[in-house]
Amino acid sequence: MIYKILADIVVVTHFLWILFLFFGAIWGVRNKAIMIFHLSGLAFALIIQIFDWYCPLTHLEIWLQSRHSPTLTYTGSFIIHYVEEIVYIELSRILVLILTIFLCGWNGWLYLKKRG
Repeated sequence: MIYKILADIVVVTHFLWILFLFFGAIWGVRNKAIMIFHLSGLAFALIIQIFDWYCPLTHLEIWLQSRHSPTLTYTGSFIIHYVEEIVYIELSRILVLILTIFLCGWNGWLYLKKRG
């Protein structure tokens, strides 16, 4: 049971990380440390998309779920089920790469606009 709980925590953390990548510039324009962390996260997201790698959180969640039950299907929390649907949305690799590049550009523009 502990592995299921830990896997659910990883899914929620992954979802919150994605939200931070999308909206972190709102907080980052007011706080330099957040800006550096946000830009680093965006750079990491871009790198894993360019090289077609999986996010380490994805690997961790899969490992935790396999420790709980290798044949795990949707059982349990409906919130986790739908958060997983958002985190692991089925999009083509090239579309995710294009969206990641756009996201990096948009946030870069927000940061540059604040400085200028």
